[in-house]
Amino acid sequence: MRVMVTGGAGFIGSHVCDALLARGDEVVCVDNFNDYYDPVRKRANIAQAATHAAFTLAAVDFRDAAAIAAVFAQTRPQALIHLGAMAGPRPSLDRPELYESVNVGGTLLLLDLARRHGLRAQVLASTSSVYGLSPTPWNEATSATDRPLSPYAATKKAAEVLAYTYHYQYGVPTRIVRFFTVYGPRGRPDMTPYTFVTPMVAGRPFVLFNAGVGIYRDWTYIDDIVAGVLAALDADLAFEIFNLGNANPVELAAFVATIERVSGYPALIESRPLPSADPPITFADTSKAAALLGFAPKVQVEAGIGYFWAWYCDTVAQR
Repeated sequence: MRVMVTGGAGFIGSHVCDALLARGDEVVCVDNFNDYYDPVRKRANIAQAATHAAFTLAAVDFRDAAAIAAVFAQTRPQALIHLGAMAGPRPSLDRPELYESVNVGGTLLLLDLARRHGLRAQVLASTSSVYGLSPTPWNEATSATDRPLSPYAATKKAAEVLAYTYHYQYGVPTRIVRFFTVYGPRGRPDMTPYTFVTPMVAGRPFVLFNAGVGIYRDWTYIDDIVAGVLAALDADLAFEIFNLGNANPVELAAFVATIERVSGYPALIESRPLPSADPPITFADTSKAAALLGFAPKVQVEAGIGYFWAWYCDTVAQR
C-alpha cells in the first residue's frame, strides 16, 4: 500500500515511516521542514528512510493547496496518516492564528484531497489535550472534549469534528488517534524528557512545574504509539476515535527521579506553578483500543527512559 505521512520527518512521523517501510509499504513523506525546531534534526530523522527505494519525500507545506494537490496527483497515495501539525499547548497561546491555519485549515485541505482521490483509509493524529480538565481516566465516549484549555487543543478538536463530517458526507474510512505524552528517541527538543536531560547533563537547572509533585502524565513510548497508529490504519472500521496511551500515569517527580537513576546525573530543579494550559493529570482509558485494535503497550517508563538515554548518548551528545 502507498501511504502518505504528513509530518513524516518529525518525531512520531519518522518512526511511522520507518515502520511502514519495514513491513513493505510505500511511503510518501510530506514535511515542510519549518523552524519550530532545527530542520537539520528532521533531516537526520529520515536519513535512513531516504535511502529506501519505496520512500518519496515531498518537501511542501500542506497548507499550500496547489502544492499538496500536485503531490497527491503525482504520487497517488492509497491511504493517509496525518501527523503534521503545530504542536504544544503553551506555544499556541502566543500564536493561535498559526495553529488554526495549520491544524484546521491544513487538515481541511487534506480531508478534501482524501475525498477527491478516494483513499482507502485515513488516520488523523489528535491529542489527549482535547480532554482538558475532564475527570480521569479519559474515555473516548464518556469524557467531555468541549472545554479545551489552549488554542492547540481547540484546533485539534476542530480537526476531529471536520474529519467526522467528511467521513459522514463522503465515506472515507477514518480513524482518529489521541496521543498521550509520547517520548523516546528523536523526541522534539521542546518535549520531555529531552528538556530535562539536556540541562541535567550540562549541570544547569530546569523548570519543573510544582516541583513535579501532584502532576501526573501518561507517558507512552514511541514504539507503542507507532504500533497503535499502524493498527488503526489496518483496521476495518468506518469511523472511530481511539486513545493511545500507557494507561498508567506516573508523577512527574518520579519521572525525573527515573531519569536521574538511569543517566547518573542530578536534577537541579526550579519550581514554578503549573501553567493554565496544562492539566494536572493525563490518564488514558485504552480499553477501546485494546478491544478493537489489539493495542497493548509494552514499554514502561523505566525501560523507555533507558532507551531514550541510550539514543541521547549515541546521537545528541555526539553533536
